[in-house]
Amino acid sequence: MRERKRNIIIAASLLMFLAMSCIRDTYYADNVRMEDEVWSMYDPGKFACVIDDTAGIYDINLSVRTTTAYPYRNLYLFVVTVFPSGTAVTDTVQGILTDEKGNWLGRGAGDIREVTIPYKANVWFPENGEYHFQIIHGMRDTLLRGVRDMGMRISRRN
Repeated sequence: MRERKRNIIIAASLLMFLAMSCIRDTYYADNVRMEDEVWSMYDPGKFACVIDDTAGIYDINLSVRTTTAYPYRNLYLFVVTVFPSGTAVTDTVQGILTDEKGNWLGRGAGDIREVTIPYKANVWFPENGEYHFQIIHGMRDTLLRGVRDMGMRISRRN
């Protein structure tokens, strides 16, 4: 009985250590929930992040959580980045949500799936200040059904 308690404590401590080590690299993370699991192309996901280290190297990932009722295999996104100076840059990103046979990629349980979409790797921010990001879906449907939420994570490289 004592050994079992000790093993549980060791396992819990290890899990906490692993969770804290993952969090340490995350500079910014946020999610935007879509009302009624419908994403309008006129209602972009909006994120804002203050960058104070212009010498740091970062990775930017997007995440999308859908239901299995999402009707497409992929998801096109327009990512608008507004620099502190007001300069805006727009990128187009494609996320693959299922394989060729319709099997869902990413992770999830039941009818909910989450896929991480790499956006930019090994980038630096040239200006100090607040950056604004807007993520707009670029699919044919004005109202995209089956999307629960959209997220952005900026991680600092070591």
